[in-house]
Amino acid sequence: MARLVENPDLAFRLARAIVSDVALYNQSKVEEGIKNDTIFTLMAEELDEGREHFYTRVSPDLVNREHMYERAIVDVMIKQAGKIESSIW
Repeated sequence: MARLVENPDLAFRLARAIVSDVALYNQSKVEEGIKNDTIFTLMAEELDEGREHFYTRVSPDLVNREHMYERAIVDVMIKQAGKIESSIW
């Protein structure tokens, strides 16, 4: 079994990488979700799958582990979608 990530910087980088992959493989859903302000509903399954993968790789004892993945969603998926026209901006 692989060793769990215990370093917060490495854990956050992992979260960002996972969210980046989710966004990359679901570009049309991300665009639709941003345009219609339904991103979290539309991408729920994919984001949950990524979150579970993150949790299996990161130590449960890591402080703020739950917030790292959520922050990565905002940093990677939402902020980078700023060029997409939407009523939410």
